[in-house]
Order: sequence, then C-alpha cells, then structure tokens
Amino acid sequence: MKLHELRPPEGSTSASKRVGRGTGSGLGKTSAKGHKGQKARSGSKKNGFEGGQMPLARRLPKRGFTNIFAKEYTIVNVEKLNELEDGAVVDAALLKSMGVISKIEKDGLKVLGRGELTKRLNVKAAKFSQTAREAIEAAGGTAEVI
Repeated sequence: MKLHELRPPEGSTSASKRVGRGTGSGLGKTSAKGHKGQKARSGSKKNGFEGGQMPLARRLPKRGFTNIFAKEYTIVNVEKLNELEDGAVVDAALLKSMGVISKIEKDGLKVLGRGELTKRLNVKAAKFSQTAREAIEAAGGTAEVI
C-alpha cells in the first residue's frame, strides 16, 4: 500500500451539500434558506434575543438547588465482594486495584446490602447500610468504619 492509494472506509464520508447551483439541483435560487428575512441574510446572528420581549430563560421559574454539604460516596454492593478470597481485608484501594470500582469518591466507600455474601471478609469502609452490616457479620466477617 502506498500513500496515494489510501482511501477512507466506504460510507464514512459524504460530499458537502452544494447549494445555489441552479434550480435543477433542487437547492438553487434561495439555497434552502427560504425567502428574505434575517435568517436568509449572510452573517445572520440567530441568538436568544426575542425583540424586546422577556426572554424564555427569564420567563421560566428557577427550580431546585445543589446541596454543597452532600456526601459523595463510591458505592459497592456485598454481592461484588464475593470475588475476593476468604478472610481478606477489604478497603477502597483494594477494590479499585481489582477493578470492582472505577474511582474513589471524596467521602470514601459505602457498602450496600444487595445480594448475598458467602465469604468471611474484614471490610473497612466510610459507611455501611444496615443490611450490608448484617450480611457481612452473618457471613462471619467484620464491618469496620474508618
């Protein structure tokens, strides 16, 4: 293969629309812009200005807020902890290195109780749900808040 033989894959490129090239093309005369008006002119500024009317963004009411004190946890269910070997000490760093979680949020790890746990594990996390704590202790492990 040579440089002059390179071609893009079939169907990956399409020719640009050539407007204003005669009425026979179907895109002649007004070049698909309709008749007259601001949008038909060159350099048209089609922004949110509504001609002195109160803009839509200001007519609509504000809704909701962002709680700046909200906690952000990385969550994992106890069913995912079955991938570890029996008797392991589980923390966020171990789960991240194994690929069980993708990133550790700023407030740490929270363990939730969906699924069943069959392994005896010592789990260290920032927070546990009640069902997760019960599942870990029922399997013979410990749930330690760090």
